[in-house]
Amino acid sequence: MISPLSLTDSDLDAIMAAARQLQRHQRDGFLRHIAEVLSAMPDRGEGAVHRVIVGVFREHFDPPLHTDPCV
Repeated sequence: MISPLSLTDSDLDAIMAAARQLQRHQRDGFLRHIAEVLSAMPDRGEGAVHRVIVGVFREHFDPPLHTDPCV
């Protein structure tokens, strides 16, 4: 079980902005993964949330396949 997290408004805004870039079906897993990684960090220094967002986002983002040669 993941313990409650204390996030600033700015941190939460950044996490939710990243989640909106994912497909709807990917968002829950992304948010749970973010919470898991952040809760495992004993101390979150400056920029830690951003670094976690970037790392976790890469694991959950599935880039679209372009079939149109003009794109």
